[in-house]
Order: sequence, then structure tokens, then C-alpha cells
Amino acid sequence: MSRIGKLPIEIPSGVTVTMNGSAITVKGPKGTLTRNVMDSVSIELNDNKILVTRSEDTKIAHSAHGLTRTLINNMVTGVTKGFEKVLEITGVGYRAEVKGNVLSLALGYSHPVNYELPQGISVEVDKMTKISLKGNDRELVGQTAAKIRSFRTPEPYKGKGIKYAGETILRKAGKAGKK
Repeated sequence: MSRIGKLPIEIPSGVTVTMNGSAITVKGPKGTLTRNVMDSVSIELNDNKILVTRSEDTKIAHSAHGLTRTLINNMVTGVTKGFEKVLEITGVGYRAEVKGNVLSLALGYSHPVNYELPQGISVEVDKMTKISLKGNDRELVGQTAAKIRSFRTPEPYKGKGIKYAGETILRKAGKAGKK
């Protein structure tokens, strides 16, 4: 039995969970999330708990057991608290600003990079060098942060670029001068 998969998921007050065939829908104060569940995993709703169990004993069912439980737990957390990723911009002249639903980035290219934010993601820019992404879908928040980071990944010599808050960039020594 999966150590993570056998743990019950507590449903907080104000959150409703419904099953419709293989789809599970979680509705809360921060929105609604829906996800399809694999056939090898079954979900039981009891009182204020969700239990995820394997309906068969195959390798795929073993793999999906803990994953399904974690995905459902992330859905419950997302509609109650939400998720946030913070990106930091390092470099002279590098900056960000929000124009409606578009994040405009000046990253040292000859043109600004305009990125249209997906539905369900809100962004805040602090001091033009700190980007804060918020949303209720953990997967979408992480994917959006990774996409924005990919516009100018941090380089190892001066550390210029976009990095996650708290990320450590391994720095390399530059060229040694001739003697």
C-alpha cells in the first residue's frame, strides 16, 4: 500500500467535492477545479474525508495511487488557500510590468517580451524586479512560472536572468587573466 495514497484527505468547511463518473470536481471559495481520475483508482467520499484506494493490483495502479491522492489534495488546497510562485529578475535594465492580462518583460533583447497570462493566473509586480504569480491550480501556476523563467534563464557567470525566489544559481569563475 502506498504510504501517501492511504492517507485520508480532510475536506475543510466551505468546500464541496462531487464525483461524476471518473471526474472529480472540487468547489471552494477560490474557484472550481475538475480532474479526471484513472480507472485503476477508486475514490470514496465519507463525511468530511476523501479516501483513495486501488481497484486493481497492477503496476499502473500502484503508480497512480499516491499520485491521484496528491493531485486531489492539491485541488482541495488550491480552492481554499491557493498557490503562489515568486520570480526574481536580476540584471541591469531588466524589469517587468503588468498591462491588463499581459506581462511585459524587458530582458536585454531588442524588443520587450509580452506574455499573455493564462486564465486563472493573477500576477503582481513589486519594484519591477519581483513577479508574484497566484492561482488555485498548482500545475498551472508552476507551468506559467517555468514559461516566464524560460524567457531568460539565469546565466552562471553574472547570474543575470529570471530565477525562482530562493533558487541558488551555481556561479562559475570567469576567464583568468594572462600573467
